Amino acid sequence: MNVIASKKMSLFEPAIFSNLKSYAKQQEEKNGINLIDLSLGSPDIPPHDMLLQSMSELSKQPFSYGYTLTGSNEFNQAVARYYLRVNKVKLDSETEIVQTIGSQEGLVHLPLAFCDPGDYVLTTNPGYVAYAAGITLAGAVPYYIPLDEMNGFLPDLKAIPEDIAEKAKLLILNMPGNPVPMSPSIEYFLEVVEFAKKYNIIVLHDAAYSEFYFTGDAPISFLAVPGAKEVGLEINSLSKSFSLAGARVAYIAGNAEMIAIIKQLKSNLDFGIFDPIQKTAALALDHAEEITAPLRRTFAKRHATLMHGLQELGWEVAPSSGGMFVWAKYPYNIDSVSFAYKVIEQTGVLMVPGTAFGTEGEGFVRLALVQNAERLQEAVRRLKSLSL
Repeated sequence: MNVIASKKMSLFEPAIFSNLKSYAKQQEEKNGINLIDLSLGSPDIPPHDMLLQSMSELSKQPFSYGYTLTGSNEFNQAVARYYLRVNKVKLDSETEIVQTIGSQEGLVHLPLAFCDPGDYVLTTNPGYVAYAAGITLAGAVPYYIPLDEMNGFLPDLKAIPEDIAEKAKLLILNMPGNPVPMSPSIEYFLEVVEFAKKYNIIVLHDAAYSEFYFTGDAPISFLAVPGAKEVGLEINSLSKSFSLAGARVAYIAGNAEMIAIIKQLKSNLDFGIFDPIQKTAALALDHAEEITAPLRRTFAKRHATLMHGLQELGWEVAPSSGGMFVWAKYPYNIDSVSFAYKVIEQTGVLMVPGTAFGTEGEGFVRLALVQNAERLQEAVRRLKSLSL
């Protein structure tokens, strides 16, 4: 049989993550290197005991195995309580919240709900890979806003050409970000709202790392800014903040008219999330302060360990007060992909080359805070021995 992929599949290149993992495994078997994997942002800390117990008990119930079709009232109401308590944002649980099967699913499908082929979508370079996938799936046209050091790694909306802004349908932001963990300010978000109103652009803010902050107050929710619900949405996930990555549960909140359109799309895509996951997610949101505070302490220590260690080696680390990653410029004259492979060969440390997230990532790497502080110290010691 002659199996031919669709023409659209030519737009989806294999992700470098699996290639790095495969190469690292070869090096481990060939040279006996003990790998330190800082590539994927998959939480290494197990869920809180109350969540494990909840999932275990609910999964034993015979009535738990039917279709849920959508997010349950219990889950949506827990999201609304969480937003009111943590972000001082009032949400209508029936009209301003929609559940997604993890944020990846929501991010990839959302452009389908609002963008026609040829519409422009504003996003960042570097940026999370799911944004590009969703734009491609919708047949939209990406316009990349550079994240550079001179602008504090914030997207410069004033630098977007007028003709591009006029054609744009959607703006995707991510703060604290992946791979660059820059944090928002209320002044910046007010600028975003003004920009969106001027050009009639829908804003999607990816707040997946909103519970990962190391100093001071929590990052500002986009929806907490005056006028934000008139122009946009915020997507958040329980994957990182509650160590529930494999459970695949997230939500989009905000403008009711936009939420209704997303619900219509999703009614044609899936039959909902396993009910014990929804109930456990609601429990997590209702106990967020208890669950996330110790995680923040752990990740703050990891962040400081890796950031200071790299700086002592002469690396330039993007300033950050939150997120799950370190974005660093290495002091070697070599492209980022080659560098990542050389690091594996010589040290057994896995990191992601910056260009996996866009052309502006050249000369940078992303390191995930998914190992304990002692392993991160060991990674820094190994990186000290690099010979390039």
